[in-house]
Amino acid sequence: MNAPTKTKVVLDESKIPTHWYNIVADLPEAPPPPLHPGTREPLTPADLEPLFPMGLIAQEASTERWIEIPQEIRDIYRLWRPSPMIRAWRLEQELGTTARIYYKYEGASPVGSHKTNSAVAQAYFNKQAGRTKLTTETGAGQWGSALAFACDVFDLECEVWQVRSSYEGKPYRHVLMETFGATVHSSPSELTQAGRALRERFPDTSGSLGMAISEAIEVAAGDPNASYSLGSVLNHVLLHQSVIGQEALLQLSEFDEQQADVVYGCAGGGSNLGGLAMPFLRENLYGNTTTRLVACEPKAAPSLTEGEYRYDFGDTAGMTPLLKMYTLGPDFVPDPVHAGGLRYHGMAPLVSFVKHLGLMDAIAIGQREAFAAGVLFARTEGIVPASESNHAIAGALREARQAAADGTSPVIVIGVSGSGQLDLPAYSEFLAGEMADS
Repeated sequence: MNAPTKTKVVLDESKIPTHWYNIVADLPEAPPPPLHPGTREPLTPADLEPLFPMGLIAQEASTERWIEIPQEIRDIYRLWRPSPMIRAWRLEQELGTTARIYYKYEGASPVGSHKTNSAVAQAYFNKQAGRTKLTTETGAGQWGSALAFACDVFDLECEVWQVRSSYEGKPYRHVLMETFGATVHSSPSELTQAGRALRERFPDTSGSLGMAISEAIEVAAGDPNASYSLGSVLNHVLLHQSVIGQEALLQLSEFDEQQADVVYGCAGGGSNLGGLAMPFLRENLYGNTTTRLVACEPKAAPSLTEGEYRYDFGDTAGMTPLLKMYTLGPDFVPDPVHAGGLRYHGMAPLVSFVKHLGLMDAIAIGQREAFAAGVLFARTEGIVPASESNHAIAGALREARQAAADGTSPVIVIGVSGSGQLDLPAYSEFLAGEMADS
């Protein structure tokens, strides 16, 4: 197979989206609201004010289709947006597939992932509200790095609780956060009441995102100058990530594709998947396309494929509002797989609702299959993907191989949410044949 005439589309900066897209406006029915953990009544803006600025609270509850992106945020976006869409023609050749495979690559951002799309927005609205400090959790470290960068841009203090398994297994992640000026703790820690209680309940735990969330919320709630900042799950985070899917739709049209037949995204908390998939879902709902959307989650934390759809806490200590989502339960502690960003007991309420309505599919991928896909992708496309993205690539490879067997030619889009340069110890373990298939 010779290289196609066009192998990549990099949009002009004038095509950076001017508005975030809110899927809530186009869903066939309203999603279930978050509930106050004490009263079990729908949350009010006043309930969220101790943790979030009003600018983000308004976005969280908005039913407006389009929300304008402030110019100051778009100016920072220009450091890496628009991100490229690339035809994976060498991967197609290696597979011998009749499918056409494209990937939307978010690894060119300042910290190497999609997370900056929301981190910059959250830091901006907190700065506008007069907050001086942000606290957060991070799994793999991509979100913590993104928020550390964003806080540096807007001159805010940043304190991060990193899941213990990733803190110890990926030390350069917290070095990156510290390079941008953040303070980073291994979670669960002895620094918070929640952390101490969790260490007592789960001795020698490898930690989880739910535990780290509890610690970050406790500190933010106790400091009037601080806000809590979440890297996934909530509506306003998926809203900010919608720039990914908006750009992807434009880029596919420049490749002269009528539609994507199937879109694969990795799924942990739901931000990357939601940001890529929701603009494609809009086109389906408008009757313009028939794109199949597939969430690829780890077998170690299979909330969408094995969890219950019900109200549950977003953290382990029971400090968050109750969210209607697919959940494995707040006490669920996933195996310490390398895809730390996917080790979460629940799933974003919007992603969960879309899945519940039958508008999205989900599959669970084992760790070794994911890394085999990542190695093949690296050797054909020259990009080492983040551990999390490997799950989306693995799902797409299943589709591409089946297309070859069936003689069909689907258009496949993969969300490659970040770079795996700091995941090389995990790749080393896989290449040495020492990786557990969690």
